[in-house]
Order: sequence, then structure tokens, then C-alpha cells
Amino acid sequence: MINLDINKAWLEGVRHSPSPYCDERPQGVDIDLLVIHGISLPPGKFGGPYIDQLFTHKLDKNADPYFADIADLQVSAHLLIRRTGELIQYVSFLQRAWHAGDSSFQGRCRCNDFSIGIELEGCDTVPYTPEQYLQLRQVVAILRQAWPILTDERIVAHSDIAPGRKTDPGQAFDWGLLYGTV
Repeated sequence: MINLDINKAWLEGVRHSPSPYCDERPQGVDIDLLVIHGISLPPGKFGGPYIDQLFTHKLDKNADPYFADIADLQVSAHLLIRRTGELIQYVSFLQRAWHAGDSSFQGRCRCNDFSIGIELEGCDTVPYTPEQYLQLRQVVAILRQAWPILTDERIVAHSDIAPGRKTDPGQAFDWGLLYGTV
């Protein structure tokens, strides 16, 4: 069973793999946005160790030609939900993960400052798995208990906050399955 240690803002009952790519949120800035992402490494391939390695600064740029350009990126997310439903937390929810990049929501820039980032292992054109939706619904419920402001209107796609730059989680993500309306 998954629980939230509200004092440390780490989920209990999931794997922890701390990322160096995080820092403190700006003083006085509260969490009020949840950003859903999609990621696969290399693109379109699932199940390998590479997402973990990217978020923890261990990605071997020689393991795949695609990695030469991304191995030195400093990126992370708070959580990853693998296609199997496995949850991995990289950053405390109280800290700022580096997931959104150049972004804006309702006129506010720098979404990393006030958001939680959840990556789903996948890509824009391949349906996400039932296990991922099950875990995502559970995590959203837990996060809403801690931060009730995370209403449906404050759960957005990466593409919503970085239009023209990002497309994830893509057309394959079914928002109805997240909200239980399908």
C-alpha cells in the first residue's frame, strides 16, 4: 500500500532513487499544479534502465546514439510510473524537480516552482497501460489529500504548459481513464 510521509513528502511503499537534479522551491511558493509527462528512452523503447539513469546522472552517452545529445541534461521528475505500474520517486514533493523547463500556466512562468511532475513511461502514440492509469489515479488521490488545490483543472499535460515545445503525454494519453469517466 502506498502512503505519503507528509513531513518528508516521499511516498512510502515505492522505490526511491534520489536525483541530484532538484533544489528548494522559492520561498512562499505553494504547490498548486500537477504536470503529466511521457518519456521513453531511447524514444519508443520501454523497460530499460535509461530513464532512471537520466534522472540520476548515470546515463552512458555511448549506450545508444540518441544518448549522446541528452546524457548531460539536468532533468528529473518527482515520480515515474513504469508501464508495469512500478512507481519510482526521485524528488521529494516539497522540493523543486526539474521537469517542466520553459513553461507557463495561467500567466505564471517557471512551472517547476509550483508544480509536481509525474512521468509516465510511454510515448505520444502508444497507449499507456491500465497499470499506469491505476497507479496514477492512486497517486493523484494521495496528492489531493495533501494539496486539495490539485483539482482537475490543475492537472495538465506537459504540452499544455510548453505548447509548441513539448507534445507529451500525447494523444495516446486518455484523460477519461485518469478521471474514471471511461
